[in-house]
Amino acid sequence: MMNFDLKAHIALGLQDDVFSRRQLLAGTAAMAVAGTALAQGTTPANPADSALLRLFDTMYAEDVAASPERASTLGLDVGANADLKSRLSDYSRAGRDKALARAASQLDRLRGIGAGLSPPRQLDKDVVEYDLSRRVANERRFGFGSAGGNFSPYVLTHSEGAYREVPGFLENQHRIRTADDAEAWLSRLSAFAGALDQNSERLREEAAMGVVPPAFLLDLALPQMRRLRDTPADQSVLTTALAAKAAAAGLPGDWAARATALVTSQVQPALDRQIAAVQALRGQASMDAGVWKLPDGAAYYDAAVKSSTTTNYTAEEVHQLGLAQVAEISAQLDVLLKGQGLTQGTVGQRLVALNERADQLFANTDAGKEELLTELRGHAAAMYPKLDRLFISQPRSKLDVKRVPPAIQEGGAGAYYNAGAVDGTRNGTFFINLTDSFDRPKFGLPTVTFHEGVPGHHFQVMLALESPDVPPIRRRAGYSAYTEGWALYAETLADEIGTYDGNPLGRIGYLQSLLFRATRLVVDTGLHHKRWTKDATIDWMVAATGFAKGRTTREIVRYAAAPGQALSYKIGHTKWLAVREAVKAKQGKAFDIRQFHEILRLGAMPLVLLEREALRRA
Repeated sequence: MMNFDLKAHIALGLQDDVFSRRQLLAGTAAMAVAGTALAQGTTPANPADSALLRLFDTMYAEDVAASPERASTLGLDVGANADLKSRLSDYSRAGRDKALARAASQLDRLRGIGAGLSPPRQLDKDVVEYDLSRRVANERRFGFGSAGGNFSPYVLTHSEGAYREVPGFLENQHRIRTADDAEAWLSRLSAFAGALDQNSERLREEAAMGVVPPAFLLDLALPQMRRLRDTPADQSVLTTALAAKAAAAGLPGDWAARATALVTSQVQPALDRQIAAVQALRGQASMDAGVWKLPDGAAYYDAAVKSSTTTNYTAEEVHQLGLAQVAEISAQLDVLLKGQGLTQGTVGQRLVALNERADQLFANTDAGKEELLTELRGHAAAMYPKLDRLFISQPRSKLDVKRVPPAIQEGGAGAYYNAGAVDGTRNGTFFINLTDSFDRPKFGLPTVTFHEGVPGHHFQVMLALESPDVPPIRRRAGYSAYTEGWALYAETLADEIGTYDGNPLGRIGYLQSLLFRATRLVVDTGLHHKRWTKDATIDWMVAATGFAKGRTTREIVRYAAAPGQALSYKIGHTKWLAVREAVKAKQGKAFDIRQFHEILRLGAMPLVLLEREALRRA
């Protein structure tokens, strides 16, 4: 899974401030123009290209202005844009409306660009227009949650909301080098209290529309809120991280005491209000997991399927494809498991037995978890020397492997990737959830490394971010079917170059990973289309994959909160392989897989455009 902190990147609105907005448009547009000039080498001679790139610069500045978090993440909260460092995004319904109006305006202006674009700029226009047109249509039709690339129907859950996003953002992204930076942190603490209240109010507003999260999502959210609320203010990460960063920068002043006062007087009361709002809503919530229960729920899920997969598949077609792929992969696993002496029971039962073998487990202790992390790092290191066989271009950014912070691991994804900084100040990072080491047996560790790290998300994301061929507005685009499809395709690449030769257990782990993604096609559509219950869905997935029940439960909980997103992996994997075969058929003996993979330098795009562009370049 790739984590781009999409909530921050969707651009959620900005308080009206004409002067600061003009400063931002001037400052950020100048940065974007510099990036465009770098990408093109010279000013485009084509008038249509020039007009498009100027519009992209403006749109990019507008999006950054509307998401102060994004500005900080990208290092754009400096100079004329320094006021953004003190702000947070607008979490209210008014903020949602502003974001929709901005997207609609951008779409209209983009469609006004005339004919005559060069092929690279036509691709850029088509990608951005694809995103904007679908976002505008879906957000207008479905007036709740988020209906962008990956749909998110609920504004507050165990995995969604300011209470989860802001503390981690401050700790990991807010840089402190000067006293002004530290003052901006304090301003953001006050803004955090406001964001919490905006979230709470929007939760109530959308509940009145009939949009109530499943009870089990609220039950997972409440303990996380309470942990944040009940941590003494002087021990909160909101305070301690500021103090540590200020001390590292050599800044005098009692920053900890000032942060403690703000947490006590503003943040904690806002958390009290939010906890009360969630508790009140919990009384209305049911255990129904699927979005079929929401207003226009069937249409919402149909749109989510198409948006997440960037295809025209229906939910039923995806369900049937998943059943077929589960059967095919299970047959391959059956042979390998028999080779390991595992002959009794279903494939899933035998995978469970393999998962329980003592030689496949790490101790569920801090020492055992550190040993597991060391093994993951070893798999990444061993892959690097093999990559010249697959790639012409490789990212300059290196890869770190860390565990998901224990404070947010409950209900979190099993693993995810965060992009590095293009300037090299922060490596790309593969995070793995180690709530229970039993969920991560040794035979499955190589393939998760190849998926999240090399040559998976790390290569796909950083090659686009570092590429001079991708305009700034597109460098962090996140088309799930493209990105997650690539990461699963990267697992296949590892198998194709012989990584599992002589390692049948590792190959079982790889096939189990493919099986896991194929079962997602079945269970996501099962929850949201066929109205399966949460418990029945968990049982089906455990039986099919052999994954531990705890890990599987976290997965199903995730699908309930993010309908359709889990489909993108296997649909994307299938499409990447199909596109490669189409290019190979066109080029014959001239096919070079290293050259084929250069398409990563063009950035993420919908699958339909991936196929078109790959064949055009072939």
